[in-house]
Amino acid sequence: MTTRTRRDVLRLSALAAAAVPLAACSTGYSDAPDPLTLLAEQATADAAAANALATGSSTEAGLARQVAVARGEHARALQAEVDRLNRPKSTVPVVNPRDGGLAGLKQRLATARGQTEPLVGGLGRYRAGLVAAVAAGCAGLQQLSDQLGPGTDPGPVRPVTSVPGDAVAPLQEALDTEHAAVWVYGLVSAYLPAKYNAGVADGSQEHQDRRDACERMLDAAGVTPDGPQPAYVTPKPVTDATSAKSVVASAEADTAKAWAGVIARTDDQALRAVALTALLGSARRGTRWRDAAGESPAAVALIGVTAG
Repeated sequence: MTTRTRRDVLRLSALAAAAVPLAACSTGYSDAPDPLTLLAEQATADAAAANALATGSSTEAGLARQVAVARGEHARALQAEVDRLNRPKSTVPVVNPRDGGLAGLKQRLATARGQTEPLVGGLGRYRAGLVAAVAAGCAGLQQLSDQLGPGTDPGPVRPVTSVPGDAVAPLQEALDTEHAAVWVYGLVSAYLPAKYNAGVADGSQEHQDRRDACERMLDAAGVTPDGPQPAYVTPKPVTDATSAKSVVASAEADTAKAWAGVIARTDDQALRAVALTALLGSARRGTRWRDAAGESPAAVALIGVTAG
């Protein structure tokens, strides 16, 4: 048997130590096709189709411009993430509907939601938040007009029975925004015409249901849910119907951003599904209120995502 010197042992130890970070780095890359490649290519194709319809001053052209801008933002954000990981491209082809005009854009938005929403549960945190934001952006665009939507209603939130510890803080933040939204809907009811009564009632009930769901989930986690404040400071004074609509839109934006934060701060797929339902609901409702208030853009392209 060959006797190793102290120098031999030190040399072997150094080589073993150097191999550790190389092995660790290799586990961060996947040879599997990147599912975000299709999403980026689809968004690019959708933006191009919308741009082709966006000339002129007609209502249809105005809707197409909003779709073009939002889907363009989606394409850039998704492509940046695809480039960052540099994985093999997906071989699934882009969907190009046969219909032209706004009917084609309507199909494109429905397709985009069908491509994005199922992916949210299984992605890494940043990617899950990004893809959820794209889905919410498309859901918001569908609310601009019946010619583009209305799209699938995500339905009510259904609380999970188990909440991981890392999700408690973002879930408390979501609860805080739901408390505020319930208060805002109560505030604005006195300033809006009767034709908005149904929308106010529906919105108020949705946020009460989400508030209750948050409280049940936090209780199940053994955490005391935050309570509501006696009153909240609105972004602007509520003095008439227009300012009332704007404040409701802000409340919906706040809740949407908070639920997007839940998705991006947990790996729990069941909780992500709850958060995605709430995010889509607020994206849809917020678009309607911004549109009613005359705000532009009415649909927010990427909720809760900071441009890189």
